[in-house]
Parts: sequence; structure tokens; C-alpha cells
Amino acid sequence: MAYAIALKAAGGTDQFHRIEFDIPRPGPGEVTLRQTAIGLNFIDIYFRIGIYPWPVPRDLVTGSEAAGVIEAVGEGVSLRVGQRVAYTTPNGAYASHRTLSATQAVPLPDEISDDVAAAVMLKGLTAHYLIHHSFPVTPSDTVLFHAAAGGVGLLAGQWLAAKGVRAIGTAGGAAKCALARAHGYGEVIDYRVKDFVPEVMRLTDGLGVAAVYDSIGADTVLKSLEVLQPFGTLVSFGQSSGAPDNLRVSHLARASLRLTRPTLFHHTRVQGWLARASAEMFAMIASGAIKVEIAQRFPLAAVGSAHEALAGRQTTGSTILVP
Repeated sequence: MAYAIALKAAGGTDQFHRIEFDIPRPGPGEVTLRQTAIGLNFIDIYFRIGIYPWPVPRDLVTGSEAAGVIEAVGEGVSLRVGQRVAYTTPNGAYASHRTLSATQAVPLPDEISDDVAAAVMLKGLTAHYLIHHSFPVTPSDTVLFHAAAGGVGLLAGQWLAAKGVRAIGTAGGAAKCALARAHGYGEVIDYRVKDFVPEVMRLTDGLGVAAVYDSIGADTVLKSLEVLQPFGTLVSFGQSSGAPDNLRVSHLARASLRLTRPTLFHHTRVQGWLARASAEMFAMIASGAIKVEIAQRFPLAAVGSAHEALAGRQTTGSTILVP
């Protein structure tokens, strides 16, 4: 019997409960996976508390990245039973088994473990589009990355360093700052101790940065604008402190600034992007240029505790849920 951890209604972690179901059979163009590792992300919290609209009235299965082994394939599928794959979707990953379109399943190279794949499909591909598309970095750039010790931040810091980009990070507390420095950031500002605005301006000799990658939202968005160079770009890709609704278009007039609010799943809809970006990401990991920090593991049944740790900023790197 397969099972999932679903939400009865939007709200607290007490809304999680276990539901059981028969292992689904794949239809044409689909595969059924036995899942071995599931990633945890802030988007899961956004769905849980109702910031993002639910696609079903109740018993929503959240979770947006996972890895597993194919147990059955539908008609017209080139993937094979026993093959290891990973995927990222907006919801549905908090389960022991999953059926999905074969086009969403990315075959895993031998060098990439299931745990690593589950930790990077959403976070690593997010880092990919941030620095290659939202604001395509060049070696001459200096950028600021908030939440540098988080799952996306640690991957992005290493990727930026490999590209020769000067990356300044922000993190909360000495331990998280040290972790971010060990993952590619040249300088890291402890936002609990110092205001990042004067620190960034000091570190850049008053010039500011070419781009700010901001997943914090309400607490940081207006200050992020203050450290941008003329024609600089604010990449707002999350809202862990609340929606950045305090930002107005008129704020961009300060220095002819640019604003983008990208999401991963718009990128994955582009034909060929998922396969190409995944291959580039796996190659970076296999080469050692990017090391994946899996700092926490929880049983899937304890997903409520995992959510509370992530929301309370008590985690670093990536968190894995084990079915």
C-alpha cells in the first residue's frame, strides 16, 4: 500500500495527516516511481499556509522535488523499469510512490545519488535560472545574494565562484556566515549584527552591486534596491519574511532599476530547458565544483517538524525527507 502525507486544510503543521492509496499504474507517456528521497523547500510552506492557491479543495499533497526508482512505465515511454530518476513539480512529492509524465522525469547519472538529486532538482535548477537567465552574470560582476546559507544560496555561491563572480552573501549568525563563506561567497554579512546596506556599499567602495537575488521579501526588498548600481537588477524569487508588497514601481526610478519575479516552473515549460539545465547542473556536481550540503534528514512522517525547522530558520543547506 502506498501512502502520502497530505494537508486537510491550509494552516499549521497540525493539518498534515497520512492517507493511503493503491500504487498507481502509469498511463500512456507516464512512469510510476517508488520514491527514495524528497526535498524540502519554502514553496511547500507557502502552499501549506495558503499563500499559494490550492489546486484541490482538500488533502493536498505538497512537495516539489524528489528522486526514486521507476517501477512501471506506460505506453510510449523510453525510460525503463529500474532506472533512477528525479523530478520537480509544484506539488505531489510527499508520498511513497508517484505517477507523473515521463517528460518530467530526469534520468540520474551514476555519480549523482538519490539524496543529492532530491536536494537539488528545485534548488539547483533555481540557482541555474537565477544566474543564467534572471540576471546572467559575467566575471566582472559583483552581486548580493540573501539567505546565502540556505539551500539555494549554498548552491548559487559555488556556481557564482566557479564563474569568477564576486558574490556577497547575507546570513543570520556566525555559523551560517562561516558556512556561506565555505561555499563560494567572498564576503558574508551577518544581518543580525549589521545593516547590510552600508556594509555592501563599503565592500563595493560605494558603487553597489549589479544584481540582488532576494528570496526574503518584505524585510529586505526596499533595502535591496538601495545597494543596486544604476540600471541594476533586483531578482525577487521568494518571500520567506512575507510578500514584498511594500515595493512600488516608482521605487525603481531611484536609479533606473530593473525588477524580475521569476519562477522555476515557467522555465521547465520551455521545451528542452529541463534536460539541458539538469545536465549542466549534474556536470557541475560531478566535477566537484558544486558540493551539495544535506544538513538535515527527517522521516516523511515527521514532515511537520521539518516545516517548523525551515520556517524558523533553524536549518542550513538542504533537508531531505525519507519515505
